[in-house]
Amino acid sequence: MQKLSTETGVKNIPSVFSFFIGMLIIANLWGCGDFMHPVESTPAPTEYTYNYWLLERTYLFEEELGKLEPEGDSVQTLYEVLDDPFTRYVAPSKSEQTSISINTSIVPGSLGMEYVLYANQPYPLRIKRVYPNGPAGRAGIRRWGYITEVNGKSLLQTETFSYSAAYNTYDSILNYNKSIELKVAYEDDTLSYKMEKEDVYAPTVFVDTTIDGTIVVTITEFKQTTADKEKGSYGELKAYLDSTRNYSKPRILDLRNNPGGHVTQCVNMADLFIKSGPISTRSWRTFNGDGTPVKKSNTSNAISGDAGEEGKFLVLVNGGSASCAEIFTAAIAEGAGIPVAGDTTYGKGIGQTTWNTMAGGLAIITNLEFLTPKGNSYHKIGIIPDYPCQSVDLNCGMKALEKYYGKKFSDSEDDKVSKKAISPSKPSIGGAFIESEEPFLIF
Repeated sequence: MQKLSTETGVKNIPSVFSFFIGMLIIANLWGCGDFMHPVESTPAPTEYTYNYWLLERTYLFEEELGKLEPEGDSVQTLYEVLDDPFTRYVAPSKSEQTSISINTSIVPGSLGMEYVLYANQPYPLRIKRVYPNGPAGRAGIRRWGYITEVNGKSLLQTETFSYSAAYNTYDSILNYNKSIELKVAYEDDTLSYKMEKEDVYAPTVFVDTTIDGTIVVTITEFKQTTADKEKGSYGELKAYLDSTRNYSKPRILDLRNNPGGHVTQCVNMADLFIKSGPISTRSWRTFNGDGTPVKKSNTSNAISGDAGEEGKFLVLVNGGSASCAEIFTAAIAEGAGIPVAGDTTYGKGIGQTTWNTMAGGLAIITNLEFLTPKGNSYHKIGIIPDYPCQSVDLNCGMKALEKYYGKKFSDSEDDKVSKKAISPSKPSIGGAFIESEEPFLIF
């Protein structure tokens, strides 16, 4: 087995369109009796009939296909009659942005930082993360400083200027200005930084250390193109694990509120922890070369030798951990025996294939369903943690580490402080996506 391809191009239109046109040509040439008779010209396929054709052959829930009208004008209406909320049509005017959201972690017009908003600090906006390749990273901004001033405007919290007002002021200035000057207070000094906003490819794998030295690896999404422009989220995680191959202490894999992403990414990333055996099984509806619908099934299997196979890990999830995050969690839980802590996950065991349409729209059609390595379905059920917590914070993960690995821990005082994490605004769509090129996966 080779690693799943992470190529992002969608090249299905020529083959599908050629088949569609070929069927129309045959219909026009078909004659009856001993002589050829002229027939009326068959209309070329429209955006509506193209999408109808796709749904008829790929939509997972076949019992609903009778709701589809073969002819019509509104493609949106065609999709709206179906019950599945994840099957949808994106108009041409929004299709490019949606594809970017599905495939990449790009943050438009950003400094490349994430923040925490503290209610009880004089300067409530604190820098949580700095993306190395963004403007802030290149400017040398460090983590955990408090932003005291933005473009000359003080962010000091007063009786009439609350912590939320401080953030709103900061956010407004960032939204309407390309050139940004920040003053940041650290324990030893207050420094000034001048930057220009730009589109930034955000990392999706972050490594943090708690106050007692436990490493927390946060996976925010599963994207094809991230700070690692060649290998995406998989490349980020693999690089970290390879650099810590001999690390023997238990670590937390934090997937709380991870909405999912590309199947190729989450399956490859799970493989980093599994020595052998199945990772995930998927079945799907598609069509043969002659256009006839067909059902297929495939199981991806692990390759041994990756750095994560010998480490000690625990997965932390909650109700916002969905789709590809559930494929990943189930795979390493059943395939590598890694314990799961937190709350029951979202329960989305189905996935979507994306199709570029004739008019430049984007058809997103649910046609896949997934099973865990042991053949279990979690759709509308979720993954139930081994160590359930009422409050799914890092202390939950630390207590679970103590149970499974005997690690002592200290309560994080930071978790008890009134605060709110703020991430850069990026167009993000979760899920479990596969592109429509045939064959769409290579094992």
